[in-house]
Amino acid sequence: MGLLLERLIFISLINMKHPRKLSSGANNTVIALSETEVAKLFVEDTRSDIGSEGQKMQFANGINNLVVRFNRLDFDESLGAEMLIMERLYPIDYRAYEVEKRELWYDVFEDELAQLHEGGFVHRDIRRPSGLHGLYFDNVLLTTQGLRLIDVGISALRTHVSEKIFAKYVEVEKEEMQLFRTYFLER
Repeated sequence: MGLLLERLIFISLINMKHPRKLSSGANNTVIALSETEVAKLFVEDTRSDIGSEGQKMQFANGINNLVVRFNRLDFDESLGAEMLIMERLYPIDYRAYEVEKRELWYDVFEDELAQLHEGGFVHRDIRRPSGLHGLYFDNVLLTTQGLRLIDVGISALRTHVSEKIFAKYVEVEKEEMQLFRTYFLER
């Protein structure tokens, strides 16, 4: 069976087993557990590591509140899925707000991202690759608390890569931030 067909069957099963699906990415599906929590599902070989993602999320949460809050890891027997459980965010449409307000949100976002970099965390997925479905900046959400980051799957910690690699990741992320700034303020 082809990989694409297997993926489509998996998504169909998730929809049938749990109608509270919020979104699906390249490797995982996110479902609503309650009004305050969501779960990112890890089924079979999702090409991502739940433990590593949870640790990186906790690390970032220890620096500031920019990255969605990690709650716990769990397993759902009925879905046959490991679950990365985190706070539930309610995105709002930034286009409903004046550019001046968006500029303030962006400035805070930029400062908080710099804090993460200084603390040894780089997100690495602010701007999604063009080959993936969805919008370029799907991992940046505007909430009532300001801009927030989700999906730390490919993020990196300075302690796990060399200084040179970490610096390169930060450099790329700063370039992505300029693209995001244009998208967020001028759209």
